Amino acid sequence: MSAAVVWTPQPRQRDFLARSEFEALYGGAAGGGKSDALVMEALRQVHIPHYKALILRRTYPQLSELVEKCRKYYPRAFPGAQYNESRRQWNFPSGAVVRFGAMQHQEDRYNYQGQAFDYIAFDELTQFTWEQYSYLFSRCRPNGPGTRCYIRSTANPGGVGHGWVKERFITAAPPMTTIWSELSWTDADGRRCFGRRGRVFVPARVTDNQALLDNDPGYLLTLASLPYAQREALLNGNWDSFSGQVFTEWRDDPAGYESRVNTHVIAPFRVPEHWPVWRGFDWGYSRPFSVGWYAVDPQRRLYRVRELYGCAGQPNEGLRWEPEKVAREIRRIEGEDENLARRHIYGVADPAIFASETGESVADVMARCQVYWDRGDNKRLPGKMQVHNRLAFDQSGAPMLYVFNTCRNFIRTVPALCYSSSDVEDVDTAGEDHIYDELRYVCMANPVAARARPGPWTVRL
Repeated sequence: MSAAVVWTPQPRQRDFLARSEFEALYGGAAGGGKSDALVMEALRQVHIPHYKALILRRTYPQLSELVEKCRKYYPRAFPGAQYNESRRQWNFPSGAVVRFGAMQHQEDRYNYQGQAFDYIAFDELTQFTWEQYSYLFSRCRPNGPGTRCYIRSTANPGGVGHGWVKERFITAAPPMTTIWSELSWTDADGRRCFGRRGRVFVPARVTDNQALLDNDPGYLLTLASLPYAQREALLNGNWDSFSGQVFTEWRDDPAGYESRVNTHVIAPFRVPEHWPVWRGFDWGYSRPFSVGWYAVDPQRRLYRVRELYGCAGQPNEGLRWEPEKVAREIRRIEGEDENLARRHIYGVADPAIFASETGESVADVMARCQVYWDRGDNKRLPGKMQVHNRLAFDQSGAPMLYVFNTCRNFIRTVPALCYSSSDVEDVDTAGEDHIYDELRYVCMANPVAARARPGPWTVRL
C-alpha cells in the first residue's frame, strides 16, 4: 500500500520551496499559503539527528495558529513526532527538533545568544525590526555535519518592519530575481577574503492558492470589500499602501513630477532667491542623523530640496559621525548647492542636542563650526498633525509639502511609518523615523491650518 500524501505544495509554494538563496521572502498579499509553506519547509532535514529549526513570531500568542498547522501535518508526516508544550518544540524520532520562539521586544533577540539553528523562519517578517532579523543571522549555523543553513520568511505589507523589508526584498530587484550582497572580511592570518550571499522575493496572492478559493469561494469578495489601504496590501500585494500606515495621504506619481498635481514627489527646480530656507535636524550617532533643507514659497508651501542622511547602508544603522563632522558636511553642502548657497538658513533641531550634562552639547560643537540651531518644538501629536495638514491635497491636487525626487531617503522612510501598538495615535518609534522627526520640527516652526478633505474626484488613487 502506498503512503498517504500529507501535503502537496501548490505551484507558487513550490517555487518558494525550490529556492536555494540564503534568504527568501514569500508572500506580499493575503491568502497565498505562506504559513503552510514555512512550517513544511522546516521538515526538510528532520531525518538528521542533530538538525534544529526555529520558527518565530513577534509574540508567543501569535504562534498558536502555526502550532495548530504543525499538529495537522507533523505527526502524519513523521509518526512518533511529539509536541512539548512547555518547551514549545516538536521532537522527532531521529532526535531533530523544530522549536517555536518569539521576540516581542528588541532585547529579546539576545535570548537566542549562543544557540545554533540550521533553519530559521520568520512568520510575518514586517512585524520584526531589522536588528532582530539581522541578529538571527549569527544563530543560523550548523549543529553538525550535513545540514544546510538558511533563512525563510513570510510577510504582508505593513508593520514596524515594512520599510526595511520593502527595501531589502521588494524594491531591490524584480520578483524571483536573486539579489546578491557582496561581502568581505579579514581572516585570522590577516588576509582579505571576499564572498557573496543571495536573497530573493517570491510573490504570492490569494489567486495562487486554489485550495483556499475552493474551500471559500467568497474570500476574494472579502478582500475586495476591505478599506482602500488594506485592500491594496492584502488583495493586490501593494507595498505602497498598507493597514497601519500613518501618512495615508502620501502619493508618489511620476506622471505629476513636472505638473506637481496629485503627487508629493516632484522634479527638482531652481528655488527663487527670495524664498526663505529652513534646515531641520535630528541627531543620531549609532542611529542615523537626518538633515533636511526646505524652501518656503509665498503660499507657505514647503519644498524639501536637499537631504543629508547619516545611514551606514543597513536599515536604522548610523554612520557614527561626530557632531563636528556632521557640521562640516552641512557647511560644505550649503556652500555648493545652488539652492542653498549665499542664503540665510534658519536651523531648527531636536531640543536634546542642547543638553550638556556630560560636557559640551552637540549644539555647542556645531556652533563652533558656524552651524546654528534653534530649539525645535518636539510635541509629538501636534507635530504629527502638522505633517498631516501639509500632506493633504486641495481641490486642485496641490499639497502643502513637496519633496524633490532626489530626496530618496525621505521617500523611502516617511511613507513606511506605521502606528505604535502602545500609543495608537503616534508613530512607532521603533521604525526609521529620523527624517520624520526633523520634518516635524520644521513643520512646527511653520504651522498651517488643516484643510477640508477633498472629494474623491480630486486625488487620483
